[in-house]
Amino acid sequence: MAKIAINIATGSLQQEEMIVGIDLGTTNSLVAIIHPETKQPTALKEFDGTSIVPSIVHFDEFANVEVGERAKPFLESDPQNTIFSAKRLMGKSYKDVQTHQDFFAYKIIDDNKEALVKVQVGQKFYSPIELSSFILEELKKRAEHILKTPVTKAVITVPAYFNDAQRQATRDAGKLAGLDVLRIINEPTAASLAYGLGIDSTQEKTIAVYDLGGGTFDISILKIANGIFEVLSTNGDTYLGGDDLDRAIIEFWMKQWTIENLNDHKELKQQLRLAAEKAKIYLSNNEIFETEFAGEKITITKAEFENLIQPIVAKTIDCCALAMKDAGLRPIDIDTVLMVGGSTRVPLVKKTVAQFFNQEVNDSVNPDEVVALGAAVQADILAGNNQSMLLLDITPLSLGIETMGGLMDVLLPRNAKIPTKAARQYTTQKDGQSGITISVYQGERDLVKDNRKLGEFILKGIPSMPAGLPKVEVSFLINADGILQVSAIELRSGVTQSIDIKPQYGLSDEEVEQRLMDSITHAKEDIATRALVEARTEAEQMLSVTEKFLTKNASILTPQEMTAAAGAMQALQLAITMEDKNLIQSKTEELNEITRPFAERAMDQAVSGALKGKGIDNNF
Repeated sequence: MAKIAINIATGSLQQEEMIVGIDLGTTNSLVAIIHPETKQPTALKEFDGTSIVPSIVHFDEFANVEVGERAKPFLESDPQNTIFSAKRLMGKSYKDVQTHQDFFAYKIIDDNKEALVKVQVGQKFYSPIELSSFILEELKKRAEHILKTPVTKAVITVPAYFNDAQRQATRDAGKLAGLDVLRIINEPTAASLAYGLGIDSTQEKTIAVYDLGGGTFDISILKIANGIFEVLSTNGDTYLGGDDLDRAIIEFWMKQWTIENLNDHKELKQQLRLAAEKAKIYLSNNEIFETEFAGEKITITKAEFENLIQPIVAKTIDCCALAMKDAGLRPIDIDTVLMVGGSTRVPLVKKTVAQFFNQEVNDSVNPDEVVALGAAVQADILAGNNQSMLLLDITPLSLGIETMGGLMDVLLPRNAKIPTKAARQYTTQKDGQSGITISVYQGERDLVKDNRKLGEFILKGIPSMPAGLPKVEVSFLINADGILQVSAIELRSGVTQSIDIKPQYGLSDEEVEQRLMDSITHAKEDIATRALVEARTEAEQMLSVTEKFLTKNASILTPQEMTAAAGAMQALQLAITMEDKNLIQSKTEELNEITRPFAERAMDQAVSGALKGKGIDNNF
């Protein structure tokens, strides 16, 4: 078995080896390395010169998977089985995305819970983690094909505004794709590294990173000092990007040439969308674009295009102004403005951003590749090939607590910088529960039984409330000496409890290496086990809630409805005993579909009862 030599203090690998940098994007993804001969960051390109892999996954009727360019045609011909923008769902619950549900052409499961969102394709259910893992697997295969060597280690980038759950989801996606994710880094930090900023540890700069991609926009203000990147502020819009520029052209043409509604003509709709994309690119260097569509000549001038997109570009500038305000800075305080994302090639975008910051923008590095190139620079530092940059001390293994079903919930992922802190909210599972046991573990496996227990305490004195009402915030704080302090507070009552855990955690280098190897070896079975446990937990909660509701609201249900609900509950109870995650989720969804009208009726009656001065006991 191969050994991974890791320095506990820095987390850097002791031997020189190929570690790739990956930009896992909303619209496109790509992989980059530091070229062994030129020592320059290089995007890996196929023989046809393409470095970009569209972040699209298509499932056929037999659940076979196509990724990237091969999946792209299915966006129009088979939209319900073609997943795009999975990154927007990472670490999100249905509650987080319900207002944008119309954006997605595929089925997002509405289970009225705060559990992570799922996507239904046929009779199968996929988490955003699984969907992202298919894209990462494609990038891994591409890298191995080009480099002619196995690729198992990567640095993956995420937006600066990604929270802990979204970062952990990205890490899990990498693990599922067979990658040991050595570090998750912020996209603006990666862009800065690609431009050579921060490599000289004596340099001190304040920079703005303007990132306009295909589907998302964000602006980050960073301070770089002593080789350390600090995000001062971030702002943006996760539903604004190059696609909106294309849509503006399409709407212009449809009004101009009275083109009929194309929703029923998928092929024509796709042709018009592609023509709009070509127009956008062509108008960067030309004054007028002409083409033929459905037998008619359609045109658009650069002036018309700029007039159309001006409000979209203005929205991004509003975000820049907010980010600057949050950072407490003025444009004069910014040393450099870096441009990231393919949509920054549009001349009006460049001109408007330059006017806002009152300086020329820096777009000398390919904006499509800059984030992946920066991830490759970070990978090279971790491989120990670049000693010129300071690496902060980091946690050698992930730290987390035990949650229902014996799962490990990571609060501080491996390689988190020290000093650091993280917090997450939990709740009770039983009515009237007065205490919660907080068990702290260290390791990379999905079940706590496979990790190392560091300590445990009980948060007592939680006021008696129905399950789900108490809000318990668990916080992890590692100070500069490496001492981990874990504390828990019930937010409604203020009850608190804490524990200190000593530094180094008593693990040798060999034990850390072994735990990392185990996490890679068992990645697929670990994630399958986690998914099964989560599906069972969700199903049991659904059964408990439904049982309570039926008991309290039997009077408003017909005998047929009671029978249908009982049958669905029985089917779900049986499914829980099986080892099939998709079956459990399918039966949970069926019970949800059957009981949703009851809940709505109870709600209607509660409202009408309240209007008449009467109430109805509704606990669903």
